[in-house]
Amino acid sequence: MAVVIVIITVVLMSLVFRILYVIYWSSKPFQTKPRKPVRTLIILGSGGHTAEMLNLLSVLQADRFCPRYYIAAATDNMSLQKASVFENLLADKTGGKSGKTAEFMQIYRSREVGQSYVTSIGTTIYAVAHALLLMMKIKPEVILCNGPGTCIPLCAIAFFFKVLGMNWSSIFYIESIARVKRLSLSGIILYKLHMADQLFVQWPQLQRKYPRAHYVGRLM
Repeated sequence: MAVVIVIITVVLMSLVFRILYVIYWSSKPFQTKPRKPVRTLIILGSGGHTAEMLNLLSVLQADRFCPRYYIAAATDNMSLQKASVFENLLADKTGGKSGKTAEFMQIYRSREVGQSYVTSIGTTIYAVAHALLLMMKIKPEVILCNGPGTCIPLCAIAFFFKVLGMNWSSIFYIESIARVKRLSLSGIILYKLHMADQLFVQWPQLQRKYPRAHYVGRLM
């Protein structure tokens, strides 16, 4: 019995140290000049989330963040269409073909609006399993998200992969400009659990309330 307790203690301590190690190195600045393009996962959301994300992507260097993988909820019929239009316009500007640099995917929601919490248990398990398969397929080096709840299981899995040493993804969360006094629920989860490598806010009072966030002014 004593041996079992010692083994469990060692395993738990190793896990804690590994999590602290991941949190420490995740907070370091992202390499400014990567040697090669980085596989980038872009999480879209209904409402203004997709519009804000595409505005942000329009000022990024497309050749550094590719291939790009766009993910939206399975019930979101507009976001991936907008992303496809964005990629086609980008291809026209650069003379390339969006099909070579971008892929579009859907993910199941953990819970739909109005769905009971009892039935959401099963859909949450299914959604997490689906997210796990997508993350194993994509193996992103960079994750960009700005608020949709869809980002939580994907970011949680990315963090879990880092702890296990399976894949290292740098998670960048950009809070919506509509959030003036308080982070969104997704932002709070990523902030409190230290899952986001860098969390950016667009209002100075938000940075004062959440000191580990980075105030960058208006981006969108």
